[in-house]
Amino acid sequence: MISISMRHLRYFEALAHHRHFGRAAEACSISQPALSLQIKELEEILGAPLVERGMRQIRLTRLGEEFATRARGILQAVDELEDLARASHSPLAGRLRIGVIPTVAPYLLPAVMQRLGERFPELDLRPREAVTQRLVDDLVEGRLDAAIVALPVSEPSLTEHALFEEEFVLVRPLHEAALPVPNPETLRTMRLLLLQEGHCFREQALSFCNLSLPLSRDLMEGSSLTTLVQMVGAGIGVTLIPQMAVAIETRSAAVSVARLAAPRPSRTIGMVWRRTNPLAGSFEQMAIIVGTVGLAGAVAGASAVPPDWHLS
Repeated sequence: MISISMRHLRYFEALAHHRHFGRAAEACSISQPALSLQIKELEEILGAPLVERGMRQIRLTRLGEEFATRARGILQAVDELEDLARASHSPLAGRLRIGVIPTVAPYLLPAVMQRLGERFPELDLRPREAVTQRLVDDLVEGRLDAAIVALPVSEPSLTEHALFEEEFVLVRPLHEAALPVPNPETLRTMRLLLLQEGHCFREQALSFCNLSLPLSRDLMEGSSLTTLVQMVGAGIGVTLIPQMAVAIETRSAAVSVARLAAPRPSRTIGMVWRRTNPLAGSFEQMAIIVGTVGLAGAVAGASAVPPDWHLS
């Protein structure tokens, strides 16, 4: 008699998470037909359908929703048992799934992976880039081990460890370099380029400019900091970026960079993980390394910003 296996649970949890056979199969590193076969086998074992299969999407049945919740809890418990065993031997070795927000990943992740690889050669770091809420959800549900985000995230089940703080700087077209730096009140009257909804950096920029919904038509959106800076270089508007992004994002754009008026907008970058994770002590060690790398990047970004101009 065939019984439910951990493989069944992992494949079904992936399908319940992605709600799409193709994406779930990709996440599990198997073919879509193989995943479909495993789900069908699981349904036969249970004697009831877990999934309603549509042309473009799938829906979980009522049993499927409850089964997904239970399966997620079992998988998280098993992962933590494995982490417990690892913590007693070589904690920072093997697979470690870490999430990073998009406004940090390109500027911090390469150096962090290199430094951690040198310090912990047996560590298999699996990075994933996503917006904060997705990372927090994946952490809580056990799909990630840790994440690098802007604090606070205010999730009771997670430990927050501050790494470093960095300022936001103003990016303007190059021909505006000699003009006074606008204050928040003046910025509200300018065409401000922002990241799309879901990015915490967008909300921080709006907060500094004291802007609230609904936004005016003079505000424009981009999918990345690279897009925003290139749009500024084309004379479309102005934007704010974190100082760690300055060196990379401004090297190929006709833009000028300036510090804003005090009190300057800033954010705290930190690392978060589940309080129940047996590797929590090891994450503290890891956070020290990540913070050192990040602080060096923030300092380098600050040095790329010219001295203050007169503020308007």
